[in-house]
Amino acid sequence: MLSARQTAAFYDNSSLEGHELSARERESIMKPLLPEPPSNDSKSTVMLQERIHQRAESKRKERKKPIRTTLRHWLYMAFHTIIHIFFGIHIRIRKSIRAVKHRWSAVFNYHHRTPELIRKDMKNISKMPQHLSVALELNTQDDRQAAMATLVNDVGDLTSWCAASGISFLSVYEKTGVLKRTVPELHIAISQTLHRYFARENTPHLSIRVSSEPAYSPPTTPPNQPNAHSPFTITVLLLSADDGRSSMVDLAKVLAGMAQKGNLAPVDINADLIDAELTELVMDEPELLILFGPRVVLDGYPPWQVRLTEIFHLPDYTEGVSYSVFTQALNNYASAQKRFGT
Repeated sequence: MLSARQTAAFYDNSSLEGHELSARERESIMKPLLPEPPSNDSKSTVMLQERIHQRAESKRKERKKPIRTTLRHWLYMAFHTIIHIFFGIHIRIRKSIRAVKHRWSAVFNYHHRTPELIRKDMKNISKMPQHLSVALELNTQDDRQAAMATLVNDVGDLTSWCAASGISFLSVYEKTGVLKRTVPELHIAISQTLHRYFARENTPHLSIRVSSEPAYSPPTTPPNQPNAHSPFTITVLLLSADDGRSSMVDLAKVLAGMAQKGNLAPVDINADLIDAELTELVMDEPELLILFGPRVVLDGYPPWQVRLTEIFHLPDYTEGVSYSVFTQALNNYASAQKRFGT
C-alpha cells in the first residue's frame, strides 16, 4: 500500500522534496502494486497460445470456405440445368406428339358442315349430355373486332354441333359478358350458321337466353320441346362472371334480409333452397363442361353449378374451339362413371 504522502505525490506529480517526478520515479512508486509478469510456462500463456493458434486456424479455414461454396454453387447450377434441359426436351416432345394427334384427328374427323356426318360420329356414343356447357375466351391480343367475329363464329359452330348431336341446351361462358351485350346480332349470326349446316326447312329453332331475362327468339319464342310439326329446338344460355360468385353473394344478402325480417326461418336455409334459387337465377347444373385450353381454368365460372359436372380439357392444346375436341369430350363423358357414395 502507498502512504498518504506517496499517493499525494503521485497524483500531484511531485516528489517529497518538491521537484517534478520523472517517469522512472512514477514507475518505481507503482511497481510494488503491480502483479508479477507471467512466466513463459504458466497456464495463462498456454491458453493464450492456444487461442492464437485457433484464431489462425479459423482464418485459414475461412480462406478456404469461399472456394467450397463456389464449387457447391456451380454443382447445384449444373444439376439444375441438366434437369431443366431434360424436362424441357420431354415437354417439347410431348407437345409435338399431341399436336400431331390433334391435327390428325381434326383432318380425319372433320364434319364438313354436314349434320349427317356429325350424327354418324355420335352414333356409337352411348350417353349424351342434355345440358352441355363450354367456356370461351375473348382474345384481347388481337383486334377487338376480329376477336369478336371469331368468338361469334365459335358459338355458331358449337350450336350447330350440339343441334346435330341432339343436345338441346348449350350454355356459353365468356368472362367479360361481351356476348350478352349483342344478343340480337348474335342470334342472327348463329341462325346463319345453322342455315349453312342444315337445310332451310330443317333448320332448328334457336332461342338465346341471358340469365334472369326472357328468352330471345324473334318473332316469338319457340316451344321448349319439339313436336311433330316443328323441328328441333336448341337453347343457348349466355353466362359471364356476373353469374358466378356475384349471384351467390346477392342470394346470400336476400336470404339474410328475409331471415332478419322474419319472412324466412333460418332453419329453412339449406343446400336444397340455395340450389333451387341459383337454378332459377342462373341455370341448372350441366352434365359436361368443355374447356378449350391446355389447363383447367374456370376463370369465374359459376362455382355452384359445377359440383358434379364432368370437366373435360386436353393438355397442351392451344388451338381453340375445334370439332375434334368436341367429339373427344363427348366420348369421354360417355365412358365416365359418377359415384356419389352413400
